[in-house]
Amino acid sequence: MGEGQLFCGVELARRIEKAEADLIVAATRAAHGRGADGLALPLAGGFACFAEVESPMNKVVGLGFDGVPDEAVLGEVERAFAARGAETRVELSNLADPEVVALLSGRGYRLVEFENVLGRRLGAETPPVTEVDVRRADDLTIWVNVVVEGFAHPDGEGPVSHEQFPADIIERAERDMEKAGATPYVALCDGVVAGGAMMRLTDGIAQLAGAATAPAYRRRGVQAALLAARLREAAEAGCEIAVVTTAPGSKSQHNVQRRGFQLLYTRAVLVKPAAAVQ
Repeated sequence: MGEGQLFCGVELARRIEKAEADLIVAATRAAHGRGADGLALPLAGGFACFAEVESPMNKVVGLGFDGVPDEAVLGEVERAFAARGAETRVELSNLADPEVVALLSGRGYRLVEFENVLGRRLGAETPPVTEVDVRRADDLTIWVNVVVEGFAHPDGEGPVSHEQFPADIIERAERDMEKAGATPYVALCDGVVAGGAMMRLTDGIAQLAGAATAPAYRRRGVQAALLAARLREAAEAGCEIAVVTTAPGSKSQHNVQRRGFQLLYTRAVLVKPAAAVQ
């Protein structure tokens, strides 16, 4: 297991947020490549992304580490989202420039929820003793199906998310993330696919995402096995740290903290309804 506490200052947060922005941009472009009405607009060091209606990738990411957005440019972003019937959603690190919060508040954005970004160093990763078999997914449909099933039945711990996504939207978003460079994994219990997850490696960072377990196989160590397998591969690939985003107080946060992850920073999620855009 990775050794030592991981301190997160502004520079590490900037690096993690850039990796997140790069992933969302690449996935949004993958959506555009299959014919979706996608856009990815640069915005003060971050990006405003829209993949398709109701997509989880419709948001502004990576903001607050390269100055404050120009209000005219931000207005164009808001109008582009509103023209597609979508609210403008900004995910903003608490280590970002506080002037960005003042700007958004003045433009009518409201806080709707938080996300926790957790991380840990990578080192000699000891595999857990488990009967769960984890492997890279060679059948994307099987992988997508189990992830969609897991997301459709939340574990019930932690606050309820501001957003809920239709199954077909999650399915397409997962495929877009795979095209963006994320590697899919499945976990098998007694030969049956019981869970899935993904990982993307970039700039020494292992981005862990998309973890879900079919309801019938929960509390059997599926997520622990998926997490351990990805951490081991990331360490072998030379990554320095692993990061994951969770809902505060969720079972997912509990699972990763048991494997040595610690809270690095929190993202505030602020939204401006389409009806409020002028």
